[in-house]
Amino acid sequence: MAIVLFLSRYLITVPKVMNVGQHDEHHIRFSTTFIIMIFIAGLVLGGIVSVYVNYQQMSALQKKLSNLADQVSRLSGNQTVYNENVTIYQNSTALVDLYQNVKDSVVLVSVRSSTEAGEGSGFVYNYSGAVVVITNYHVVHEAISVSVTFSDGDGYSASVLGTDPYADLAVLNVSAPQDEFKPLEVVSSSTLKVGDLVIAIGNPYGLVGSMTTGIVSALGRTIDEEELIGNFRIANVIQTSVLINPGNSGGPLLDALGNVVGITTAVVKDAQGLAFAIPSNTIQKEVGALIANGSYSDHSYLGVAGTDMTYELAQQYDLNVTYGWRVAEVNATGPAHDAGIQAGDVIIEINNTRIRNGDEMLSYTEENTVPDETVILTIVRGSQTLTKPVVLGTRPPPPV
Repeated sequence: MAIVLFLSRYLITVPKVMNVGQHDEHHIRFSTTFIIMIFIAGLVLGGIVSVYVNYQQMSALQKKLSNLADQVSRLSGNQTVYNENVTIYQNSTALVDLYQNVKDSVVLVSVRSSTEAGEGSGFVYNYSGAVVVITNYHVVHEAISVSVTFSDGDGYSASVLGTDPYADLAVLNVSAPQDEFKPLEVVSSSTLKVGDLVIAIGNPYGLVGSMTTGIVSALGRTIDEEELIGNFRIANVIQTSVLINPGNSGGPLLDALGNVVGITTAVVKDAQGLAFAIPSNTIQKEVGALIANGSYSDHSYLGVAGTDMTYELAQQYDLNVTYGWRVAEVNATGPAHDAGIQAGDVIIEINNTRIRNGDEMLSYTEENTVPDETVILTIVRGSQTLTKPVVLGTRPPPPV
């Protein structure tokens, strides 16, 4: 506005300053008008250019803001997914729900022998219409009376239907109304992997219905129970970090869905986070025979004793293998003797499956073979590698 006023004042005063004729005055007015028009056109063009430049800058800025918004959106999306994963694996609500779903299936097993009383755990299982309670053999060993108490506090007498000391399993028949029995689902333990979440529910020191959690620490372990099974070992056992105590024995080991994958059985004395469970595959394999026959007798038998092979033993005996199971003794009436296995042989394969130690040898035969089956042993004898077919036998009856 200031520029326009300045130009108007200039146009009014020009004639008074210059003393010229009519023609010159007309020429001056025309020139002045022309200059004004050029000036105005310049202003208009400058305004247009300025608007265009500003528009381009605004468009570029809007594009940058849009890109930034997209990046923020993607980051927010990633954060949401991460939070959902945390919810799936760590939300304690899932464990709360799992406990509520299974707690009524876990029972307290009370026993009395001629000298003492004891307690353990168990769980309800439906095997082809036969509803029973599964527990450990060592819980009911030498019991003269057995009772089972459910989570509602009601207790009933029970009797032992079948036992297998070699797998530390027992099956109980409980004289209770049908509505007390809420069976758990027993699934294959073959899918277990080291690191899988597992949960134990039982009655440590009589504290009924206690739950602890942990992970699968190892598979294919073996454990000793010399008092019950002599020099043999319980094979193909699950090692876990779940905290269990006396009274947990016989309770279920559950997966993250609340299905039974094992039975809590033993701990290493004075150790922390070293607990063991009989795998559910053993339950599924034996429970029918335990109910029908009262026992299970299809444990394969090789008839050798020995020790795990090591680098030091390889150096000592001048062998070129540092893994496997070195035979120290061969039973003169056993299958290995009949197949020509000798003391000093190192078993490194069974049926083309690598055997690193005694745990793997015993677990393989327990999980994958039956008596009277022929297996192919690969052995190292001195500088030779030999294969020997062996017809497996049956373990002799346990000492008690």
